[in-house]
Amino acid sequence: METIFVLLPLALLIAAIAVGFFIWAARSGQFDDLETPAVRILFDDEEPRPPATSRASKTTADSTRRVPE
Repeated sequence: METIFVLLPLALLIAAIAVGFFIWAARSGQFDDLETPAVRILFDDEEPRPPATSRASKTTADSTRRVPE
């Protein structure tokens, strides 16, 4: 019986927090567009990006560059 005096308020507190998070998500627009994220995976990307050069190769190339005198 003593356990119910602890668990019941704890369960009500957790339920109130969950309802609060749901209301916050609904008001902030989390549920506005449910269709686009599901079909976004079906579309191709624009163009593949070229591989980025590493910072080490840039500094090596910069150090060998000659400055006109």
